[in-house]
Amino acid sequence: MHRIVFLDRDSLQASVRAPGFAHDWQDHDGTLDDQVVERLAGATIAITNKVPLRAAALQQLPGLQMVAIAATGTDNVDLDACRAQGIVVSNIRDYSLVSVPEHCFTLLLALRRNLRAYVDDVEAGRWERSSRFCLLDHPIGDLAGSRLGIVGYGALGHRVAQLGRAFGMQIVATSRSPIQQDGVVQLPLDELLASADVVSLHLPLTPQTRHLIGQRELALMKRTALLINTARGGLVDEAALAEALRANQIGGAGFDVLSQEPPTSGNALLALRLPNFILTPHVAWASAGAMQTLADMLVDNIEAWVAGKPRNVVS
Repeated sequence: MHRIVFLDRDSLQASVRAPGFAHDWQDHDGTLDDQVVERLAGATIAITNKVPLRAAALQQLPGLQMVAIAATGTDNVDLDACRAQGIVVSNIRDYSLVSVPEHCFTLLLALRRNLRAYVDDVEAGRWERSSRFCLLDHPIGDLAGSRLGIVGYGALGHRVAQLGRAFGMQIVATSRSPIQQDGVVQLPLDELLASADVVSLHLPLTPQTRHLIGQRELALMKRTALLINTARGGLVDEAALAEALRANQIGGAGFDVLSQEPPTSGNALLALRLPNFILTPHVAWASAGAMQTLADMLVDNIEAWVAGKPRNVVS
């Protein structure tokens, strides 16, 4: 019988069905680093969303056979250590193909139409004191006719492109693989950055993509361009972005992710109080529908592994 331990059950606000095999299941709302070994002692299957599983802990868990990541990102799990111990690691893929693109465009529309600045004006009573029927103190832009640059053209990038076309945007993208799709122009990163009115990031965080957007790349962008990041915080040099926003080097930014989450040690972006910057707390993925899809896929991955047909394997 398999013993399954979910290290951070509170990260998934959805119903999780019982796997269709004999098992013992234990939930923990959250788990600190120094509690991992104790809680996984005797477990054959570990479930983690964001709790790190590092080599030092894994080496003390000889009975662990599978790690089921309740997310797409795998940077919290030492994949090399898992391979060395023969531990199968599976992740969740393509569960938020509605939620993340919609959040991306929520940020984009709010920035393009200066929504935050206008809401602040209303709350400050400026409309009530206006001599006109409306306030027109901040520029308002349309999406139609503008260029959307998508960095990373996987499943999420593809869905963002679909929404962009629906708004009448021209789509350009950069990708490691050739893009063979009508209406999408593939460009090198520097050319995309220099020509796009909106740059939206849809990449995993790897050693190669960390700080992909830094001071040099921000300097390439149009002064009116918007940067949207619903992927991973480490993709962007946050200090460089904060400086670029303060200097009006780019038009604005909408972020749902930071390099450290939660940002208990502070962050350059947390201190910004600018109408052209919006920060949300890593919730782009978290619609009710997306979380339920994730929960169902999580158990699907575990059942597939137990049946000898592992799926979504990353290690």
